Amino acid sequence: MMTLAKGLGALLLMLLCAPAQAALRVVSTIPDLAAIASEVGGPLVQVQSLVKPTQDPHFVDPKPSFVLDLNRADLLLVVGMELEAGWLAPLVNSARNPAIQLGGSGYLDCSKLIVPREVEQPDRAKGDIHPGGNPHYWFDPRNGLLLADGIAARLAQLDPTNAPTYRARCADFKARLRTRMEAWRQTLAPLRGRSVVVYHRSFVYLLDYLGLVEVGALEPKPGIPPGPSHVAQLVQQAKVRKVDLVLQEAFYPQELSRLFAQQSGARLVVLPTMVGAQGTKDYLDLLDRLVELLK
Repeated sequence: MMTLAKGLGALLLMLLCAPAQAALRVVSTIPDLAAIASEVGGPLVQVQSLVKPTQDPHFVDPKPSFVLDLNRADLLLVVGMELEAGWLAPLVNSARNPAIQLGGSGYLDCSKLIVPREVEQPDRAKGDIHPGGNPHYWFDPRNGLLLADGIAARLAQLDPTNAPTYRARCADFKARLRTRMEAWRQTLAPLRGRSVVVYHRSFVYLLDYLGLVEVGALEPKPGIPPGPSHVAQLVQQAKVRKVDLVLQEAFYPQELSRLFAQQSGARLVVLPTMVGAQGTKDYLDLLDRLVELLK
């Protein structure tokens, strides 16, 4: 009996001292996908974003540390629709991680999880066009629901032992998001049908969700700096259409937008574009902040 007790004690000690199962390493290009992955994965995942919340995700300076992060990643979350086309591919190739290569089990193009808007034929004469559609889809909470489902499914595929946990956490996140969505609709119901001008066409999905009407963009073409004639024409159009708001991302210069707002009689609102900007802590907090600023 004493020998058996010692054996059981040694076994218990081994179990207690055994290292816990390593968390899945998730690397996301933008903080918003990382935030949703954190909601779904909880303590089972270790999540990081390559892009800072105050950066323009179209243009990112690749860092050597990114290659190491990607080399160790179990799952790579990308926005897709060529948003990261100018900087991500060389990093992924240099990482020498077969799992996160295009088509690998650890590569998830999140644009495949949603219904894209503004799908266009490739034509660089039109500016920084994304032929697969407008890539700024994470602003629409309806897409947030779809992203959570897709990320949860991929985590479950990579870690089937914990699949029930991923599904449960996903369901909880979606329930909290749906509750907020109803509150946001009620809060911003008076704005439905109002006209807005944007700087860059980042808010297409958000405006559709809220029922706001985009009259035009200060950029004559995506990625092309505004010119005087285009801006003057848009001012007149904004006056005719009684534009209420000028919406702009925080990482673009604001001088022209302020001048445009003054001349058109609209109000400039600078919006955070990713989780972590303007003190936002998670995906729900980001959308709360957007609604607060629009209100």
